[in-house]
Amino acid sequence: MLNLGSLYLPTEDTTIVDGAISPGGTVNVGAIFTFSSINGRVAKIAMEAAEDDINSDPSILGGRKLSINMHDSNFNGFLGIIGALQFLETDTVAVIGPQTAVMAHVLSHLANELHVPFLSFTALDPTLSPLQFPYFIQTAPNDMFQMTAIADMVSYYGWSEVTVVFNDDDQNRNGIIVLGDKLAERRCKISYKAALPPDTKATQSDVQDELAKILRMESRVIVLNTFNKTGLLVFDVAKGLGMMENGFVWIVTSWLSTVIDSVSPLPAKIASSIQGVLALRPHTPDSKRKRDFVSRWNQLSNGSIGLNPYGLYAYDTVWLLAHALKSFFDQGNTISFTNDSRLGGMEGGGYLNLGALSIFDGGSQLLKNILQTSMTGLTGPFRFNPDRSILHPSYDIINVLETGYQQVGYWSNYSGLSVVPPETLYGKAANRSSSSQHLQSVVWPGGTTAKPRGWVFPNNGKELQIGIPDRVSYRDFVSKVNGTNVVQGYCIDVFLAAIKLLPYAVPHKFIPFGDGHKNPTYYDLVYKITTGVFDAVVGDAAIVTNRTKIVDFTQPYIESGLVVVAPVKKRNSNAWAFLRPFSPLMWAVTAIFFLVVGAVVWILEHRINDEFRGPPRKQLVTILWFSFSTLFFSHRENTVSTLGRLVLIIWLFVVLIINSSYTASLTSILTVQQLSSTIKGIDSLITSNVQIGFQVGSFAENYLNEELSIAKTRLVALGSPEEYADALKNGTVAAVVDERPYVDLFLSEHCEFSIIGQEFTRSGWGFAFPRDSPLAIDMSTAILQLSENGDLQKIHDKWLRRKLCSSQDIGSSADQLQLQSFWGLFLICGIACSLALLIYFCTTFRQFSRHFHEESDPSVQSSSRSKSLQTFLSFADDKVEQWKKSKSKRKREDELSNRTGEGTMPVYESEGIRRDISQERQNGDTWLH
Repeated sequence: MLNLGSLYLPTEDTTIVDGAISPGGTVNVGAIFTFSSINGRVAKIAMEAAEDDINSDPSILGGRKLSINMHDSNFNGFLGIIGALQFLETDTVAVIGPQTAVMAHVLSHLANELHVPFLSFTALDPTLSPLQFPYFIQTAPNDMFQMTAIADMVSYYGWSEVTVVFNDDDQNRNGIIVLGDKLAERRCKISYKAALPPDTKATQSDVQDELAKILRMESRVIVLNTFNKTGLLVFDVAKGLGMMENGFVWIVTSWLSTVIDSVSPLPAKIASSIQGVLALRPHTPDSKRKRDFVSRWNQLSNGSIGLNPYGLYAYDTVWLLAHALKSFFDQGNTISFTNDSRLGGMEGGGYLNLGALSIFDGGSQLLKNILQTSMTGLTGPFRFNPDRSILHPSYDIINVLETGYQQVGYWSNYSGLSVVPPETLYGKAANRSSSSQHLQSVVWPGGTTAKPRGWVFPNNGKELQIGIPDRVSYRDFVSKVNGTNVVQGYCIDVFLAAIKLLPYAVPHKFIPFGDGHKNPTYYDLVYKITTGVFDAVVGDAAIVTNRTKIVDFTQPYIESGLVVVAPVKKRNSNAWAFLRPFSPLMWAVTAIFFLVVGAVVWILEHRINDEFRGPPRKQLVTILWFSFSTLFFSHRENTVSTLGRLVLIIWLFVVLIINSSYTASLTSILTVQQLSSTIKGIDSLITSNVQIGFQVGSFAENYLNEELSIAKTRLVALGSPEEYADALKNGTVAAVVDERPYVDLFLSEHCEFSIIGQEFTRSGWGFAFPRDSPLAIDMSTAILQLSENGDLQKIHDKWLRRKLCSSQDIGSSADQLQLQSFWGLFLICGIACSLALLIYFCTTFRQFSRHFHEESDPSVQSSSRSKSLQTFLSFADDKVEQWKKSKSKRKREDELSNRTGEGTMPVYESEGIRRDISQERQNGDTWLH
């Protein structure tokens, strides 16, 4: 059994007074690293330099000395735990380390119990949550940000799948889990995970076995998340397997940059095996303090090792702790420890000296001070975000070359990928759109600067097994020549033309699917891809929803959609063809408005316009003539009233629209051959009970039944164009619903049928591949190229060009113009007429009331109403000048009556002639004229 008490190493210059360190004492800090590793050696030198700098300034700790006690874990987790227990037995206020996440997960439990902060800049496992381990603090960006940077790079270059190689330990495994999540956010994925033993146990055989598997897979984008020893071993084996040549992509986490920065020059064998690799390196902005420290480094290290960013983080971590301790002492706190009563009773006779472990009384305050410290260090502005992550995590992206490396850009959590240093972007608005992401040119493995495709066909000699439908009808699209293995057709030619445009060979073999007696079911054909029977499907497969759920389709190479085909007969012109442009209701309403507008204008013009006056017969003819002559804008009567002109202007605008519409519609009717059918389109089929035909194997059956709710008993399966024609002629089906390309071929030979209505679905035909297949993307690009250069149309003309019938599609309704297209115009005209009449009658009644108010006789009550009405109508019928003249005569009559006293027989005097009043009224104009 281990006597932990025997491992107690007393420290010098430690004075304990009542459990507290005196002002002149030493503040103990532990450090746990593997000092034979690159990061351990660099960290040791940097921490000692920071310790010297702090102790040389008495103002930092108030005369106290900072003592960093180093413990070498020597790549051994158990020894790391022992070292931590040793520190915790010697009243250590904080521990810098451990170096790996494996030990961090264990030691964080001790930190929680004893309230001793642990600060690590290398154990960067993203699952070391501050909620679970509040006393464990990561003083460098954790691997979540590094994996986000890799995911952004994969997305930036347009790759959809990556293969990952990693050491199967806490830090690397959890980092890969985070990478998978970040890739999924960008619609990418990890296609294969190659797990290697932990860094100290990985062997060349282990690496070779996994890389051999990867070599047989499609993906050529490899992410390597390991430590130094395993990582260099992977590249050595990969070079021997030819995996550092053209077509491969290697993206490496920050371990490689530490090797490049700290080991200079690299051994020739290592340098030659990492050419073209992209690697991340923690970004530290340039500053005078950083340059001064870099110039000191050779002296501090005696030239034994180069400085890498983790050395800068080690230096800043010590200073972070010193600033927190300064605040701790300035707040009046003292360093004291209290024995844990739970451990006091667990002593085992000296074998386990657990009683020596004590709780740091000021641990929570020191932790708070650490998290609240804000300083400027060698790594730039140094402080923690509310989630305890480092402010502005960022990385350099370097490209390894024969002569060293070149920096191709930066990544920051603020702005993503950029060729501009992140610190220059912090003052600008964050922009992570795809258009703002940039990296410089990269030299990839093999020395090429062209971006690798990222995937290849597996190098296993297997041909692509391509399923094709074994059609018995419409064999122009795809068919197998009888007695041979030759496959031909429109779809086949498009596929072969697209394959030729790919920058790589695609070995393939066509395999017919079906029994040869009827067309196969296309869903079953496509489903074979998911079961591994076929690697792709080429043929007239429509891109519909239920199929896209299980496979990926290419860009459509021909448009398609369901249409209705039905028997039709020619609709010849006849003597009454001129009536077709308008529906009967439209004709009736138009005629009524002609009469109404004529009557309204007559009313408005009658009292002031001589052209609208005369005998009743003449006025009736005037109304009719004026109304219908406006149709040709040839009315000869002039309007003089403001209201009449207003009504006429609005009506002439309405007539202009009606006339133009009629002319256009009639021209179309008389110049285009018309067809008629009892079927008006898919809507009429849905509401009827007639039988509907569909092609065997087509998705039309499910669409009609499931989407349009047409009973299956009404659906009739038809296998060939001949069956279409027979079923339509003998009435077995009233119409056939099929895809447009098939229907076009059918109608080229059967002109007695036609398409009714419009396409009621929109889709296309494409080639099917497994989900997330890179070949689907490349084939889509090739199809677009065929379309742009005209080859796609040439293939179409070769196979599908036919002499079409002269008939055109029948609209869902006859070509008549309906009232609903013009009711707005009629409404405006009707309102204008109503308002004009209202204003006219109000004005006329007002004039009548003013001119004849004096004629009212209160003594006569029985006949006053009829007399007033008769007088008003006479007033409204007479011309305005005539009523003025009559009024003047009547005034003179009254005056004469008053002078002579003759009340029974008043007379008018005009031009020296006296006339009897009764005779004047008998011979004068009445309201009937």
